[in-house]
Amino acid sequence: MATNKEVRHRVTGENPTLKSEMPADQREGSRGRGLRVAAVALLSAFLAASCATTEEEPREYDESYRPQYHFTPPQNWMNDPNGLVYHEGEYHLFYQHNPSGNDWGNLSWGYAVSSDFVHWEHLPVAIEETDELHIYSGSAVFDADNTSGLGTADTPPLVAIYTGHHKMRSIQDQRIAYSLDNGRTWEHYEGNPVVDDLRSNFRDPKVFWHEDTDRWIMAVALPTFHRIQFYSSPNLLDWELESEFGPAGSTDGHWECPDLFRLPVEGSNGESRWVLQVDINDGAIAGGSGAQYFVGTFDGSTFRKDPETEGEVHWVDYGPDFYASQSYSGMPDDRHVRLAWMSNWNYARNKPTDPWRGAMTVPRQVRLIQTAEGPKLAQQPVEELKSLRGEGVHLKDVSISDSDSAYTDDALEGISYELVVKVEPQDAHTFGLRLRKGEEEQTVIGYDVAEEELYVDRTQSGRSDFDPDFPGPVQRVPLPLHDGGITLRILVDRSSVEVFADRGQVAMTNRIFPDHSSDGIELFAEGGTVRLKEFDFWPLTSVW
Repeated sequence: MATNKEVRHRVTGENPTLKSEMPADQREGSRGRGLRVAAVALLSAFLAASCATTEEEPREYDESYRPQYHFTPPQNWMNDPNGLVYHEGEYHLFYQHNPSGNDWGNLSWGYAVSSDFVHWEHLPVAIEETDELHIYSGSAVFDADNTSGLGTADTPPLVAIYTGHHKMRSIQDQRIAYSLDNGRTWEHYEGNPVVDDLRSNFRDPKVFWHEDTDRWIMAVALPTFHRIQFYSSPNLLDWELESEFGPAGSTDGHWECPDLFRLPVEGSNGESRWVLQVDINDGAIAGGSGAQYFVGTFDGSTFRKDPETEGEVHWVDYGPDFYASQSYSGMPDDRHVRLAWMSNWNYARNKPTDPWRGAMTVPRQVRLIQTAEGPKLAQQPVEELKSLRGEGVHLKDVSISDSDSAYTDDALEGISYELVVKVEPQDAHTFGLRLRKGEEEQTVIGYDVAEEELYVDRTQSGRSDFDPDFPGPVQRVPLPLHDGGITLRILVDRSSVEVFADRGQVAMTNRIFPDHSSDGIELFAEGGTVRLKEFDFWPLTSVW
């Protein structure tokens, strides 16, 4: 992975910001037997080669908990993804960043680009804080027709729309900056702010072009009121309030980071629907931070959620480490791809990583699937991640019983890999996998047949002494059997587990901090037998 030398230089000064200095809205939210699976002993050599270091050429990005195929900054603090836009062959990723330390503070927009969603080139900080302002979250668009007049017909601008947080007054407003060199340098618009309502909690603008009304739309959060406001503009500079949505769904915490987009409904007769995603902190289903969504209509002025969903809460991800997700604008194909911050405000500032703190989920392609209960959001890792697959291990039609004491083949091991598992429970009442297993550590992904629930248990996943909120309760989500079984796709990295089930309608994202030696994989059954229809394993090479 290419890395800018200036950015690689580690800043030795730590930001002294204390938890009590965090903005009020974030401060309030900061709260049977198994057997070894059959396998081929191919992974040890692979891991040894991929993690080799020498004194002459020290390997970077090889810290104990550094993810090997998830995006992380070279050093220092990172939270929300910002300004996700495709332009001139590059996927641009901006993110909330402290250039000066490993804790929240000094918020600016960090910056990286990729041509394949897999390998990222780190670039210098794009939009830096000022003496008066923190540069909070926002979005970016390519103003192809130069509606803003900030570029020219020959050189239209990239335009970033962000929240300016006034340090002294604690007021938030919406501002823009623009770039005429594909994001490498940015200028602040002289007429900022472009939307100012003199509110202390008024943030996270998501802007997109609405073709039906031929104008720009901005969705922005009023966190403490549990509302999303919608503004329109012909030129990105002059904005008019159109409507508000909310309160609705979960209102247990502050609303943040809205995203509004239209998707075709798979399995319908050419129908499409609008999806409004609203993040919540805290009070999400797994505790602390999380993301909910609403399906409905949008006419360029007003979002109306489908009436049949009244009283329901739909979660984007059922794990504790998925927040502030944002979708890419300007995609060159029909895909809808998004990233999320893989963390939770309950413990984000205490995670045991150095010299960096913060990671993103893998990029995920999002779809709408028609179900008996109406359209539901589904997501899967982008296809580009398959390019990281090494030589795989493939099993088929293996019966596993809780009376078995061991499996005769060599153990399967790994710390960065992908699994696809298709299982039929037969007469077992519980089954699942124990991943990143060591003598005293394991992360359990299991299925309760009687309750028809998928669960993730990270209470013994590794280090948790850094924050009492981290282990949390066992996470559970309803998951009916489909054709008598379940299919799981699981991505495991050095400090994370992402689980996708039911065509991606269920996702559960967890950070974990096991010892490097905890690399075992076990399949277990309790109360009877399960049939392992298919088991596919691929080691995933490091992108660094």
